[in-house]
Amino acid sequence: MELLVSTDWLAAELGKPDLVVLDCTTYLPNEQGNAPDGFRKAHIPGALLFNIDQIADPDSSLPHMIPTPARFEKLMGALGIGNDTRVVFYDQHGLRASPRGWWMMRLFGHEKAAVLDGGLLKWQREGRPVETGDATPKTSATFVADLIARRLAGIGDIKRIVRQGGGEALILDARSKARFDGTAPEPRPGLPSGHMPGAKSLPAADLVGPDGVMKDVATLQALFAERGADDSRPIVTSCGTGVTACVVALGALRAGLPEPAVYDGSWTEWASRPETPKDVS
Repeated sequence: MELLVSTDWLAAELGKPDLVVLDCTTYLPNEQGNAPDGFRKAHIPGALLFNIDQIADPDSSLPHMIPTPARFEKLMGALGIGNDTRVVFYDQHGLRASPRGWWMMRLFGHEKAAVLDGGLLKWQREGRPVETGDATPKTSATFVADLIARRLAGIGDIKRIVRQGGGEALILDARSKARFDGTAPEPRPGLPSGHMPGAKSLPAADLVGPDGVMKDVATLQALFAERGADDSRPIVTSCGTGVTACVVALGALRAGLPEPAVYDGSWTEWASRPETPKDVS
């Protein structure tokens, strides 16, 4: 299954019994609105809501951290997703949080997952039909998770990379350049801005056009090359809370680079720890 699918492709496949479409939208704390309300206002016909704040570790103090494999299995089964199900994620904003759902599926061993290029914005712009109100799964399924650990990075991994001066892996930060530089505040109150020593800034927004469509392969390759990304060392992507880091991970694969690991705790975890070094520039 392709990493990115077009609205034409989805329109032709919509309604097939082995396909589940999921709205994987999230809002930053300083943004108005929320994903469930947006879903009720308009969603792709037959779609269900993939709420990353619920499909998460309920015991973590950090926002929407990955759940245990057992919890993920239970929640995916409740959405009607089995191991043979094709899953397409989209975003109300275009292409921002949908790769988080795609990455979670891949993290737990499910390769039949894709992101709708352009998301709901493109779908509606083309005059395609939408539904309103809530939606519930038509059936349940059995999902068996196989955690692929190399797709996930923890704070211990990042500490080691920073301590070794970045030679072990390249950290790419998907937040805005201003947040990375420490000149703009973080959306979460009390959290300082800045970045991990040695990290490079690659805002997720730079990978996506104003129409919500991911940029072409040549442009993506140039953006990654400018940050020193190649196949000589692994890439770890980070952001605020592990969401737009997945946009950069998706973009890296589109650019033909080895699959990055995603630092799930990202800057929210790193910046909140007193022992971790922080840089501004």
